[in-house]
Amino acid sequence: MIQVKKHGIIIDKTTLPFENEGVLNPAAIREGAFVHLFYRAVAYGNYSSIGYCKLLGPLEVEQRMNTALISPEFEYEKHGIEDPRIVEIDDLFYLTYTAYDGINALGALATSTDLIHFDKKGIIVPQMTYEEFNSLAETDIVLDEKYYRFNQHNHIIEKEGLKMLLWDKNVIFFPRRINGKLWFFHRVRPEIQIVVQIESLEELTKDFWKNYFLHFNDFVVLSPKYEHEKSYIGGGCPPIETDLGWLIIYHGVHETTKGYVYSACAALLDLDNPQIELARLPYALFKPEEPWELKGEVNNVCFPTGAAIFDDTLYIYYGAADERVACASVSVSELLKELMSNKKSNDK
Repeated sequence: MIQVKKHGIIIDKTTLPFENEGVLNPAAIREGAFVHLFYRAVAYGNYSSIGYCKLLGPLEVEQRMNTALISPEFEYEKHGIEDPRIVEIDDLFYLTYTAYDGINALGALATSTDLIHFDKKGIIVPQMTYEEFNSLAETDIVLDEKYYRFNQHNHIIEKEGLKMLLWDKNVIFFPRRINGKLWFFHRVRPEIQIVVQIESLEELTKDFWKNYFLHFNDFVVLSPKYEHEKSYIGGGCPPIETDLGWLIIYHGVHETTKGYVYSACAALLDLDNPQIELARLPYALFKPEEPWELKGEVNNVCFPTGAAIFDDTLYIYYGAADERVACASVSVSELLKELMSNKKSNDK
């Protein structure tokens, strides 16, 4: 098994009003000797915004803002801006996050040229009910029963005056165009889906999503497979380009008598066509074991969302028990070697 080093907590909650309930699930991007972290900051009442800190090297906090960098402004995010991820494409930073209005949780986007000022582009995933999604997706396939279990909201159609929509989260862009086009992950539980080859965000119309869901099975890129991820999976860190393929650090969830356990997982996708899975670890890359991962706002959680590479070491930033930010590291070359020893065969 691959060796992973846990560095412990690097950011904890403070008494500041915007982050006095927790800090977790940070986006990360390296710039020279520094790593910028954009973390989910939770205030009393579970209202989330985005906090910021700058690391010198992969672990040392050099600067940390005492107010939120990005706060809710619009109705679709009035209860929180959650779980950001960030990449740079064509000299523009894409920060994706989950917009939560208290009823629905949907993938949204903000862009920036300087990592200080962010231009919110709104929700970029479909805004439709589970019933609308199901009628389209089951046109020529039968969906896994987990789609019904996780997404039908106990048949509640409306709540507090808002229509209950299909929750579509974990939007994560690839860090460059592939064949001149934008690609990104998103997640309707229990699997990870991929949007492929769009020229611009303007293409993501209602008709686009209707056609996408008519061919939904074609865009499922990863499905739960092993014991540690058997309940459902979702995107984690942005894809990392290597000579062997796109290194994917994602989260896997399995249900136990004590509730869900969230672990960090690893897979490898084809460089030219990331719809093709090349390899996957048959065990969790790392899982909740330390006190700060086992006990917190939500117990038993390692939720990876950001990464940075220094030399041959991949530093993975993750939410620990939904209350604090921690970091783990692994050798990139050793991880790729381990993945290649677990290549996907044609019959899997």
